[in-house]
Amino acid sequence: MDSERINRWLTLGANLGVLIGIILLVVELAQNREMMRAQIRNDISQQLTSRISMMANNPQTASLKRRAEAGEELSADEEYQYFLLFVATFRDWENIHYQYRHEMFDESEFDAERSTWKFLINRNQAFERNWCLTRRNYSSMFVAEIEGLIHKEICKST
Repeated sequence: MDSERINRWLTLGANLGVLIGIILLVVELAQNREMMRAQIRNDISQQLTSRISMMANNPQTASLKRRAEAGEELSADEEYQYFLLFVATFRDWENIHYQYRHEMFDESEFDAERSTWKFLINRNQAFERNWCLTRRNYSSMFVAEIEGLIHKEICKST
């Protein structure tokens, strides 16, 4: 009888140990998820800051971007350079959108991003041409998000 009683206590102890281990694993996974969210947010912030700093530190690129978005005439080489800047920017935005959909951004953070996108899109005279050329290269969910921010219907022929 004593061995049966000891066996039950040992089994109970082992089961409690497993339960405690599972609880600790859940806590660790939650901490890891929060750390991933912070790292992703930091990486995206650094990318955006780098792009803004590049513009601020390169008067030629800043001028090109300003002139393109104001609808001023550009040379063929400048058009291409602006197109590359446009694509790089929208790839960053698509990444932010992807991270948001996978819950790496909370709603208030993403609302701020979305608001910035809307402001930048609707004041950019070069947006429509470049967007219509590239929109098929982005995920359908991202395209729907961006087109929801546009004041008018565009890309009718694409």
